[in-house]
Amino acid sequence: MSADVHESGVDQEFLSLERELTLLLRRARASSGEMARQVHPDLEPAAYGLLVCLDDSGPQRATDLAAYIGVGKATMSRQLRALEELGLVAREPDPADGRAWLVHLTEEGGARFRTVRAGRRERYVRQLAGWDRAEVAELARLLRQLNASAEG
Repeated sequence: MSADVHESGVDQEFLSLERELTLLLRRARASSGEMARQVHPDLEPAAYGLLVCLDDSGPQRATDLAAYIGVGKATMSRQLRALEELGLVAREPDPADGRAWLVHLTEEGGARFRTVRAGRRERYVRQLAGWDRAEVAELARLLRQLNASAEG
């Protein structure tokens, strides 16, 4: 057995990947909770991703948001209702289909979210100040590749 294979037959690279991703995800969950509270003290951490999607893509149908986040219709309805009650999102009729509704950030929701997102980006800039821009670009490329492979 080669030195780079664990006794269980698992490559050390994959064990290292699991360890690093576990740490990254734990920190990301904690960070999402903190950022959600900065947007609004009553915002659930899981709803932060909805705000990201709406800010990046503009108005969306609830079904599209549910697919993006990976939750069911009932969960999405509950999260959107909570966001509406907080004044962060609103619904409007879909001009392409009068039976459907589009969800969008309210002016206040967009302003609050973008302020928090800008602060997050500033933290990344500080944390990665010693990195070469090409390394940051490579990390983003690899994460995009990882995310794409998880979708397929």
